[in-house]
Amino acid sequence: MATGGESIPRLYTRTGDGGTTGLAGGARIDKDSARIRAYGAYDELGAHLGVAFVALPETPVELRRTVRRLQHELFVAQSELARAPTASPAPHRIEARHVRRVEETIDQLEVGHPPLRTFVVNTGSAAATELHVCRTVARRAERELLALHREEPQRKEHLEWANRVSDLLFALALAANRAAGCDEIPPDYDV
Repeated sequence: MATGGESIPRLYTRTGDGGTTGLAGGARIDKDSARIRAYGAYDELGAHLGVAFVALPETPVELRRTVRRLQHELFVAQSELARAPTASPAPHRIEARHVRRVEETIDQLEVGHPPLRTFVVNTGSAAATELHVCRTVARRAERELLALHREEPQRKEHLEWANRVSDLLFALALAANRAAGCDEIPPDYDV
């Protein structure tokens, strides 16, 4: 896996035909290992974010910028996970600044949104609905990272960032609905 800076010589290698994949630094591990499940969930999240990005209207531009930035941050997180624990540290890693930026973005998105008093149904605009899908994938990615953390301790900043990403996606979904003029729908527990 290219983790920033190196080229990808061809699209297939045949080296994974036996159920293993290569990590940066040359180690090979099972394709269904906790490490691969964790960065695979990030990869899936990045693809869903691409769908959300194209569904977002041109304005407010901050929503599109935030989604695109998050896609890039996912590559940083994947780069970190794609290295064997015995390899030298990844040149690109999730840091405290990433955590702070996610928190600051959530705070900015919350301005002007009335406080929620209930859960909301995952619906509204097409962009908001896809951002809710992203939120659920982000939660699964976090669970996969925690499963890896039990086997191989992960850095605090990465764990914190993973926990904040789903909150950011929820805030983005609310902001996308607000921008589209869609009201949030509380669940009807009496159905």
